[in-house]
Amino acid sequence: MEPCMLLVDLRQAGWLPFREGGGQYEAPNSVEVNDGGQKETKSSTYHPKGFDVTVKYTQGSWTGFVGEDIVTIPKGFNSSFLVNIATIFESENFFLPGIKWNGILGLAYAALAKPSSSLETFFDSLVAQAKIPNIFSMQMCGAGLPVAGSGTNGGSLVLGGIEPSLYKGDIWYTPIKEEWYYQIEILKLEIGGQSLNLDCREYNADKAIVDSGTTLLRLPQKVFDAVVEAVARTSLIPEFSDGFWTGAQLACWTNSETPWTYFPKISIYLRDENSSRSFRITILPQLYIQPMMGAGLNYECYRFGISSSTNALVIGATVMEGFYVVFDRARKRVGFAASPCAGKCGLHATGAP
Repeated sequence: MEPCMLLVDLRQAGWLPFREGGGQYEAPNSVEVNDGGQKETKSSTYHPKGFDVTVKYTQGSWTGFVGEDIVTIPKGFNSSFLVNIATIFESENFFLPGIKWNGILGLAYAALAKPSSSLETFFDSLVAQAKIPNIFSMQMCGAGLPVAGSGTNGGSLVLGGIEPSLYKGDIWYTPIKEEWYYQIEILKLEIGGQSLNLDCREYNADKAIVDSGTTLLRLPQKVFDAVVEAVARTSLIPEFSDGFWTGAQLACWTNSETPWTYFPKISIYLRDENSSRSFRITILPQLYIQPMMGAGLNYECYRFGISSSTNALVIGATVMEGFYVVFDRARKRVGFAASPCAGKCGLHATGAP
């Protein structure tokens, strides 16, 4: 049996949603609708709960049947667990062209579970049944690799603990402000060592969250505009079209050169567990100036890995690929450590700004 591929999403809680026919796990093919509109199952262990759920995102949505089934985790646990499952039968702009994943694993808090927080989440079920610590950690490997390619970006998801071989140096923790999304507090941003000089409320006005299911670093419009102005001013390139910053256009260079040396480092300052201190995570251009596949034979094209947001500031995969990230739910904190697969992306402790 081949494993199915999942997108790990920290904005969503509740279950393992799979598209029908999307993978080798039993659930994608276990629920069908007959001519009378009734749901039928091929799985002897699947039990429908008798209702559907619809989850909507900023872009895209899906609807699925809700039930429960047995999930086997052979590596580490070597055991089976009863969890809630959503089998996706309808989606819009969710399973994008060319993707290889078959579903989405929501690891947010129960407060975000659909249709209500009374439905036990996948990770809560795992903690209760496997008796593991209430903590998980992620290493996302993809910095400097082409977007939407067939490369082995890979990474690791550790359920119930921390794996020392996946990080270097110390883990620096910032408190979780509220247990729904993984909401944290951002104190300031620096571009090329220079502060944006924005009030910290601009970064946290709606919320600031960490989310592996968001591709880019997403910034509220005022913060985004300030970042673009600062990056453009401090880069070694005289002019860039507006389309590059908005994501409408790519910037291309010949294969003999890489553009990363032209762009500044970006530092995000986070509140430390000791509230009188902060630490910064430093993002190299390899993370936010991202190569794209299939541009041409003699040149390579790149996109800007930062976008504007109408509400939240989201530390997405653009940033997370530089670090080993620990979601310590038991102690209400998120930790960042340098990742061996991310090159020289830096993490440093500082005094409070």
